[in-house]
Amino acid sequence: MALYHFHVGQIGRAGGQSAIASAAYRAGEELYSEYYGETSDYTRKGGIMYTEIFLPPNAPPEYHDRQTLWNAVEEVEKHKKAQLAYSFDIALQNELSPEENIALAKQFVQEHLVSKGMIADLAVHEPDKPGEGIPNPHFHVMTTMRPLNPDGSWGSKQHREYILDENGNRQKDENGNYIFNAVHTTDWHTPETLIHWREAWCRMVNEAFERKGLTVRIDHRSFEEQGIDQIPTVHEGPQVRKMEARGIHTEKGDKNRWIRATNKLIAALKEKVHSIQDWITEQKAKRTQTKEVSMPVTPIDWIRLYYKQQEKKAGSFDNEKALKEMTFCVRLLEKNNIQTMEDLEKLTHSVSSQASDILAESREMDNQIRKLDTMIQLGEIMEETKPVIEQMNTIHWKIPREKFRAKNKDKIDQYQMTKRTLKEKYGVTKLTLTAWKQKKSQLLQQKNDLLEKHKPLRAKTNQLIMIQYRIEEAERAANKDRDHQRQIVKNRKRDRQER
Repeated sequence: MALYHFHVGQIGRAGGQSAIASAAYRAGEELYSEYYGETSDYTRKGGIMYTEIFLPPNAPPEYHDRQTLWNAVEEVEKHKKAQLAYSFDIALQNELSPEENIALAKQFVQEHLVSKGMIADLAVHEPDKPGEGIPNPHFHVMTTMRPLNPDGSWGSKQHREYILDENGNRQKDENGNYIFNAVHTTDWHTPETLIHWREAWCRMVNEAFERKGLTVRIDHRSFEEQGIDQIPTVHEGPQVRKMEARGIHTEKGDKNRWIRATNKLIAALKEKVHSIQDWITEQKAKRTQTKEVSMPVTPIDWIRLYYKQQEKKAGSFDNEKALKEMTFCVRLLEKNNIQTMEDLEKLTHSVSSQASDILAESREMDNQIRKLDTMIQLGEIMEETKPVIEQMNTIHWKIPREKFRAKNKDKIDQYQMTKRTLKEKYGVTKLTLTAWKQKKSQLLQQKNDLLEKHKPLRAKTNQLIMIQYRIEEAERAANKDRDHQRQIVKNRKRDRQER
């Protein structure tokens, strides 16, 4: 099945990342970082099909060497929280051969990245893990964020535009500093550029499918933009797929299972609603075409006729279950004042809409609960590892501090990673575990209340469907009897004429 995945992020020191380490991992090489004075060795990493560095015409040729290129990037970026590179993660297609996928990746990099002045480091991956599910070919691209000057030297990411007063003089703030706006020197960071890249990749893949005579297509738009009433699944990635293949449940795997089950439930409910609406439309057309005054005209008439037909078939009406069913159906229609087929249609639409609204609200609560679960888990990890950080902060001498850091590296890294994730992904700067747990408990209770409201609406939908089937069967039998009587009359008339 054709797959669309196109993600662009940033590699930066603020996130504890290194351009050298990132490039080594993607290319499966051993590279030395002059900035950190350490070596990143990923030569044992498998599944790397192809790597290449693409340079614009004004780039120094020595940047074809991966280690030289990314050390130069690390050197020019002085700030301890500097952004170093853009990182592209793009899915390739199982419908295309490895050679076609590589050619497509190279074409995209050259036409849409290098042509804009970026240096691009391409790595095509296809993890070779037989028996672990569907192949996952994809490619990574690391690109420079800083443009090159015509002479090949590094340019600026931004320049200052000073705010001027009415006399053309620079304005100062209350601290005496000149006020200015930071203006990007390229458009590589803009949402419009990202949209262009996503559209371009989608177009290139679909053109490749068309050249091969394949009918499959990908679409860069969201389900909402495509008019598809479904919840999109989340991208799992190779590590999650491996864990799921081994029977280990993951948060992303559980979320995707819930999404698929919910989409299936929504589709089934919509199918039922469409079935009822189609049937009602059909009954309207039939009533318009017939002038039989003796035929039932209300849903209640049809229900009563159905059970009379059942009595005629059975020869008696001592079936207590059937009698209870008829009484229930009639009371339901009377209770809701259903006098016409139009009334039945309105009731069906109203009930199904209420049920759908409750499901949608429940889905939103599930999203909030899962978010709180993740935040609580991360917060508990921070609380667990915080004493190590506090102890390290009491050590002021460099060598003892470094020894302590090395000895407790895992816990320190874990604390910093969870703290960064809470801040960057969830905007959390202060732990409030008790409040999060209380909020989760409230949401769970609210969700349970909603589901309790949903049960009678779903039951009522099923009851309306049962009534639909009863009326449909009654009309079919009535039409059959009417046609039979007409045929008898026709035969008698013919016999009289023959005599």
